[in-house]
Amino acid sequence: MNIRRALLTDYEAIVFGNCAMAIETEDKSLDKERVTKGVKSILEDDTKGFYIVAEDNGVVVGQLMITYEWSDWRNGTFWWIQSVYIVKEYRRRGIYSQLYSYIKENCKNHGVCGIRLYVDKNNDIARTTYQKLGMECCHYDLMEEDFTL
Repeated sequence: MNIRRALLTDYEAIVFGNCAMAIETEDKSLDKERVTKGVKSILEDDTKGFYIVAEDNGVVVGQLMITYEWSDWRNGTFWWIQSVYIVKEYRRRGIYSQLYSYIKENCKNHGVCGIRLYVDKNNDIARTTYQKLGMECCHYDLMEEDFTL
């Protein structure tokens, strides 16, 4: 498995993963054109974040996106993990663990103060995976007002 930072040429695989994940996790069909523009936007502008992909024999089989949150309390940046997707046939093979190890190792080179993500309260498999990697539940609940979906 090759774990690397995504390139613009990976956008179609990432769009596929994002759309598939939305259907699986939230039963939402995303506008593929909007998602394509969003994926290309971050791939072309790393001030917004970046994607990490896992590829097997040149085929992207897993992904995650990192976005940034500045913490004045810590005088540092959190990396937020988002848009996690592993192709069904490749699940339960440790691919997410490899992606996580890759970003955790890269945190050291970028002065990152921590890693955060949100997980569906009913997704026990993901929750267990994240905890095994050292992540803990915190006392915050996620709230939002979505102006797009």
